[in-house]
Amino acid sequence: MGNLKEIRNRIKAVKSTQQITKAMKMVAASKFKKAQDNITKIRPYVSKLQEILANLSQNADAIEGSPYLAQRPVNNVLLVVVTADRGLCGAFNSAIIKLTLQTIQEKYKTQYEKGNLHLICVGKKGLDYFTRRNYKVIAQYPGIFQKLSFDSTVSIAEEIMQYFTDEKYDVVDIVYNQFKNVVTQLRVVEPFLPVKAEQVVVQNTTKQNANTDYIFEPSPEVIIKDLIPKSLKIKFYKALLDSNAAEQGSRMTAMDTATENATELLNQLNLNYNRARQAAITTELTEIVSGAEALASGE
Repeated sequence: MGNLKEIRNRIKAVKSTQQITKAMKMVAASKFKKAQDNITKIRPYVSKLQEILANLSQNADAIEGSPYLAQRPVNNVLLVVVTADRGLCGAFNSAIIKLTLQTIQEKYKTQYEKGNLHLICVGKKGLDYFTRRNYKVIAQYPGIFQKLSFDSTVSIAEEIMQYFTDEKYDVVDIVYNQFKNVVTQLRVVEPFLPVKAEQVVVQNTTKQNANTDYIFEPSPEVIIKDLIPKSLKIKFYKALLDSNAAEQGSRMTAMDTATENATELLNQLNLNYNRARQAAITTELTEIVSGAEALASGE
């Protein structure tokens, strides 16, 4: 049970921790609201862009010449691993690291063993893990979530797209947490390049929408040439927005759980403290009574 001083010190330490977790929960809740708004706003835009591409994809000649649709034998692989810069967000980071390792073993084991698998790490946690274990990290972007914007991600997306068109890599996948709600994040390995013709058609696009009769100016070929790179940049930005919203939701949930655990621990410590104090008082009373009886018998 411990003496009273030890229990008081533990109660003080737990209260201090509880205040920190409460503050972190409030900060995460504030950031989560903004991150949720950002991902919610961009989804209709992405959906409409996919709808236009779906319509254009009906013209096979229009999409045939795009370098981003080039299918090659998979010899060189690039994985973009998106984690957070900080911890204290539950299994957010460890789940992505685990999924990355699982993807390497199950999907790209041959390329990894040949040394033809490279990583781009967005976020410090993934970077720290993979660099310590000597994985080939060709680029790193810690701190990008502090001021996340489309402009800050375009250069990264363009660099990845350039790697693919220069045939340095035959496949590019993004590993990240996809935001669903405050308590649920989906760990996904999303193909980024090459763009498959069937992927251009979004699943929730109705047949009526897909066959809308547009008047194109300029030609569908020119529009597709501009739209596919733009859609890839938007897709990459959306993946980071998803990850950011998922991170804040995960941290808010983790800090809420930590606060509740601290409350339970405080209740137990207070109970132990009261019991120890009661035992100490009982012992003192017993000693006083025994001393008084001894004095009385001595007379």
